[in-house]
Amino acid sequence: LTMSMAQAVPAPSSFETSYNAKLYGFNISATSRLSPLPNGNYEYYFNADSMVGKVTEMTEVIWNAKEQRIIPQRYIYQRKGMGKNRDDELVFDWSANKVTNVKNAQSQVLDAAKNIQDSLSYQIQLSQDLIAGKKQFDYSIANGRKIKQYKFEIVGEEVLTTPLGDVKTLKVKRTRDKSELVTYAWFAKDFQYLLVRLQQEENGSAYTIYISKASLNGKAIDHF
Repeated sequence: LTMSMAQAVPAPSSFETSYNAKLYGFNISATSRLSPLPNGNYEYYFNADSMVGKVTEMTEVIWNAKEQRIIPQRYIYQRKGMGKNRDDELVFDWSANKVTNVKNAQSQVLDAAKNIQDSLSYQIQLSQDLIAGKKQFDYSIANGRKIKQYKFEIVGEEVLTTPLGDVKTLKVKRTRDKSELVTYAWFAKDFQYLLVRLQQEENGSAYTIYISKASLNGKAIDHF
């Protein structure tokens, strides 16, 4: 979709959201937060906690208003428990078109012409693209091992009942080639496309996270 067909959107809104989920009988609580940094960049932070382990992710990004895209600078992933511990830190060097995993000194060459994202930053890009009115989304994700393609499409609109009241959402599907795994995400239409619910379905079983608390631009959302 060219820029002329999609409307230009302002810089991302800051937000903080909390989610609940159950997986294999364990309660999981998750928090995500996008906040401006003193240097003009943004930090997007995600944390998921349960009795069996913890995952923390952080990315620092630049919003390029001219190109309407999120440009990742540095991404951190830490997992404790839940199988094997993992610790990654990716540094994006756009002048040299490469990303380096500083934890294992592995580098990948980036295609600067593509909107390369990390495993977290693409979520902000997706929200921005939804605000711009795009209908299909294709992202290249550098995860420190290889570059993967994530494809999404809008499948409809739905009113969801949440702890914060009923909310109008756009339902988006992530499509995967040759996989039984299907992911659906619901984004709040009137609230800068905040993620309201996420559901993964595979072989007849589903795993869902749903919103429990939210604030947008520093203001708590008591009711959608």
